[in-house]
Parts: sequence; structure tokens; C-alpha cells
Amino acid sequence: MVFELKNIYKDYIQGREPVPVLKDISLSVEEGEYVAIMGPSGSGKSTLMNIIGCLDKQTKGSFIFDGADIMSANDKKLSDIRNKKIGFVFQNFNLLPRQSALENVELPLLYAGVSKKVRREKAIAALKRVGLAERMSFKPTQLSGGQKQRVAIARAIVNHPKLLLADEPTGALDTKSGDQVMELFKELNDDGVTIVMITHEPDIAKCAKRIMYIRDGELYKERTGEKE
Repeated sequence: MVFELKNIYKDYIQGREPVPVLKDISLSVEEGEYVAIMGPSGSGKSTLMNIIGCLDKQTKGSFIFDGADIMSANDKKLSDIRNKKIGFVFQNFNLLPRQSALENVELPLLYAGVSKKVRREKAIAALKRVGLAERMSFKPTQLSGGQKQRVAIARAIVNHPKLLLADEPTGALDTKSGDQVMELFKELNDDGVTIVMITHEPDIAKCAKRIMYIRDGELYKERTGEKE
């Protein structure tokens, strides 16, 4: 089991009144799964992603990630989980513009205290894995959108995390580049990488093996993806 959410609620305070965003959400993900969480804008999917990614905590309910109780975890524990056990892929890449592709991929290892020699070796291997062996010295401004996203994916997998968490990973890409990123996700999942992907696009969600639907803060339906 990578993580388990049980009866999760999330409220935000507006003025003095609590505003419910997530309502009684339960979801478990096993190692090697590929899950899409699909929903329109305002459905609560970004809030859910932030909780799964240990960027925010639930108001109530139980969240166990790789055996750790997230509600009781302190900031250092959450930081360690994010750095060592979760790889993040964002819609807008979140690359450092003045750093090369290789330096961007090295960042999680730098924060984890890995030696320069080892992090360089691992970053090179990760960039080769995503097909960017010839672009390691390029800066983000010298890369296409699809290449930037592949750098971001290399950065996300360089630590061999328990979970790859992708938030609208094709949202800023053209169709061809998006298809290439989805093919890379499939290859990673075939190699055993656990993926949870947030999307509002049905064609992208279909790439996953399991699809969940979120609407008005409730996870209300599940079906098998067409490619399973």
C-alpha cells in the first residue's frame, strides 16, 4: 500500500464560516497502480492533490502514506516524505530557468544530501530514461514544452519515489507532446512506478488503469480505464 485516505474532509475558513472543499473522501492506492483523478475546475481535485502530496493536511479523517500518519507528522517529517517519497510533475514544469536540465534534475538529490558524484550519476541516468541524453546541458529556455516536461519527469523520478504525482501534466503541451508524455508515463508504470494523475481531460484520464471522478468535493464514481 502506497497510501490510504479514509473519510477525508477539508474545510477552509471564509470569514468565520467553514467552507467544505472535500467531503468524506476515501481512496487507497497500491504499489504499481496508475490512477487518474478526473474533475472539472472547482471540483476539489487540486485540494485533494495537495493532501496526497503532503503539501496540506486534511481537516479530519485518516491519511496514511507509506506507513506514516500524515495528520500527526511534523513539518520536517512532511518535508522528508515530499523530498524522498513523492515525485511531483506540474502543468507548468516548475524548472529553474538559469539551471541546466541536468542541474534541475539534481535538485531533489541535493536537498536529500546526496554527494555530488552520486547525484550527477543519478541525474544523468534519469535524463537518459526520459530520452534527453542530448539535452542535459540545455537550459529550459532552449527546450520545447514537451522537453521541459520530460526534464520535470526526470526530476520527479530521480529519487525513485514511492509515488509519482502529476497535476495536469499535459495542460501546457500541444497534442503530440502530450501524447509523448503519456507514453512515457505508461513506460514508467510498466516498470513499476506508481502514478496518481490529476486531470480534467477524458482522453488523458483514459491512459490510466483506474479512473476516479471528483465533483463538488466528493469522489463519487470509479471505472476501469480503457487501456487496462
